[in-house]
Amino acid sequence: MQKTEILAKPFLKWAGGKGQLLNQIISFLPKEIEEKKIIRYVEPFVGGGAVFIYLTQFYQFEEIFICDINDELILAYKTIQKEVEQLIECLSEMQVSYLNLSLNNRKKFFYQVRESYNLQKKQIDFQVFSEQWIKRTTQLIFLNRTCFNGLFRVNSQGHFNVPMGNYKNPLICHAENLKAISQILKKTKIYHGNYAQCQQWVDSQTFVYFDPPYRPISQTSNFTSYSQDNFSDVEQLKLRDFFHLLHHQQAKLMLSNSDPTNKNLDDTFFEKAYQSYRIEKVKATRMINSNARKRGQINELLIMNY
Repeated sequence: MQKTEILAKPFLKWAGGKGQLLNQIISFLPKEIEEKKIIRYVEPFVGGGAVFIYLTQFYQFEEIFICDINDELILAYKTIQKEVEQLIECLSEMQVSYLNLSLNNRKKFFYQVRESYNLQKKQIDFQVFSEQWIKRTTQLIFLNRTCFNGLFRVNSQGHFNVPMGNYKNPLICHAENLKAISQILKKTKIYHGNYAQCQQWVDSQTFVYFDPPYRPISQTSNFTSYSQDNFSDVEQLKLRDFFHLLHHQQAKLMLSNSDPTNKNLDDTFFEKAYQSYRIEKVKATRMINSNARKRGQINELLIMNY
């Protein structure tokens, strides 16, 4: 398989997704992956899964573990893993229904789905698979594909609160992509919870990629609202300590985060926190911003222990 040919891509549009950074991230991978000395891949903040989906198509791992604190996201991954055909059928029906509506009726449809999605949350058992999971994943993908900027955001009650976007012909059901992702997920262990649980899976033959909620680079930017859990500077430093712990377990580690010096040259938070590790700057284009003039190239950080 040529490395320019990506068979599967993330099934959700995700703020902070790493699709645009893949080539840069790949250029910094540990050589032990190519040498097949790394047999296990772990991603504790899987999010949209761009890195996970790419690496597991082009590199051989005996074991793959993904994890996220976002229960809705993990439910969706497990649904695609278990019942992709039923999901495709439901998504296809919803796509046909939606695209055949007038603009005004599409708006009504969107907000009805959003309201249903939020009202049903308390009735969902996130631990035990059921038919409800298929409906919920269908609604999640629909909302993600039709909402403003493809942004996943919840309020303090855990309710999805993004308004409708302006798309003439959104692709809601990408059947072939979902099937390809399902094949990857068949050999993947999927967990809901805090990143710290991944310690049990890590040894000297493991590569861990961390993509935590980014530290905001200004008072008005905040990238922590993908779940109800806040990721403050205290949490960033706890993650640094965990990074250090896994370093002593001899794993190969890579972590992505924002570069505070984009806004303030004196803000060397990560340089201080990870002063004993390798830090590289990569170029990213920030697309999710309500102000189009603020969408542009900025630096992001890759932090590695190799």
